[in-house]
Amino acid sequence: MHVELKHVFKSFPQNGGRVEVLNDINLTVREGEFVCLLGPSGCGKSTIINLIAGLDRPDRGEVAVEGRPVHGPDPSRIVVFQDAALFPWLNVLGNVEFGLRMAGIPAITRRARALEYIKLVHLSKFSHAYPHQLSGGMKQRVAIARALVLQPSILLLDEPFAALDAQTRAVLQNELLEIWELARPTILFVTHNVREATGLADRVYVISSRPGRIRDVQAITVPRPRHAEDHALQAHQHAILGILGEEVEKVFREELGETVHFPEAQHSLPPDQATGMHI
Repeated sequence: MHVELKHVFKSFPQNGGRVEVLNDINLTVREGEFVCLLGPSGCGKSTIINLIAGLDRPDRGEVAVEGRPVHGPDPSRIVVFQDAALFPWLNVLGNVEFGLRMAGIPAITRRARALEYIKLVHLSKFSHAYPHQLSGGMKQRVAIARALVLQPSILLLDEPFAALDAQTRAVLQNELLEIWELARPTILFVTHNVREATGLADRVYVISSRPGRIRDVQAITVPRPRHAEDHALQAHQHAILGILGEEVEKVFREELGETVHFPEAQHSLPPDQATGMHI
């Protein structure tokens, strides 16, 4: 397996004690696979990304890449966050070149490679524009190009399209799939959006409410390109929504200190109503 988490536990300090975020996570990702981590807010999805990136360490258990434990960050594992976090004083070309410059790549080589990846995300006409001149979707394209130019074997995306409007989000989802099919990095993509997960992934890990546990794994075998009206895809979506509905109910019970029952229809909302998203 390219990425493997074995019996991973993680907690964080809170109010003089510790709050458990992940509980006995076992997860594998094959080389070149596109995997989505899906679950309610606060379930530990981003924590899993940070552990794989080497930005944090588990309390217990092992995080390994190619059979070797992860002890810290590595350029073979790159994260793209929800906030593009571009350097405002650098233009698009400068932002995409930045990692190569830090790696000591000669100027001519890094310029050529940066322009290649800027073209890949369809921003060639904006290579000299600055972040404040770009839309939200364009900024995320730059962030993806900045990650891909380092040619990582693992690309970790933490809700990169969450702040975008539905139309821009759909465009970038398609562009990401095109890039993945061309370069075939291993991708872990965090989302709380059911349609996004089933539209993109080879497999979807459904994570419970905190503390996060693996509730289900859905293998999405529907051929790409996928369409929202595909009945097989909808079957995956409704199965996931049923699980998430149970998790929402559990959170309400815990917060209210009493038993709360939702109508069955609440668990069976169409995926676009449940997520506010279209693919």
